[in-house]
Amino acid sequence: MSTDFGNFRTPERGDRLRRVIEWTQPGLAVVVENIHDPHNIAAIMRSCDAVGARQLHLLYNEESFPNFSRTGKKSSSGARKWLQRHKHRTVEGCFSTLRERGYRILTSTLADDAVSLYDLDLTKPVAIVLGNENRGASEEACRDADTRFMIPMMGMVQSLNVSVAAAVTLYEAMRQRRAAGMYDAPQMEEPLREELLQEWLRK
Repeated sequence: MSTDFGNFRTPERGDRLRRVIEWTQPGLAVVVENIHDPHNIAAIMRSCDAVGARQLHLLYNEESFPNFSRTGKKSSSGARKWLQRHKHRTVEGCFSTLRERGYRILTSTLADDAVSLYDLDLTKPVAIVLGNENRGASEEACRDADTRFMIPMMGMVQSLNVSVAAAVTLYEAMRQRRAAGMYDAPQMEEPLREELLQEWLRK
């Protein structure tokens, strides 16, 4: 990849961006459905960045779209800057877009037929759907998913905070993908990596 640093301060910074782009997992996306707490959204974005999941889909059919000026900078540590955000108003539209791009839809739920997170193959192109803090994922998002899953709980409480659930799920995806060697070689084609690098250099 050629690099035009422009006003970028150091070549070392550019090299770091290049490495991060090479670790990007285009086959790992996250959907947040009607999550209203900006701190939860910020924490989810931070986890997405940490594992190289750059595609964040914002599905808001009952709540307003999040105001990113209110999304805590401290909580996200600037992660939102490195994510590609896509807005959707309907479950059908969101899921259709994802399926057209080759993703399987995995919705987090406490439903009786939900399979364990640890029984999923997260090395395939997957979109992880996380629902509202109080209501959970909508009935439609659960019904239309390819798979419904849950995080095993061994204590008295029934579920984790949504941002913690996101982190647990994304890090299980990273564990599987690292074991499969998916961080050892770029998962994006070189022209797309170059395009993303030039975009990041302008930030």
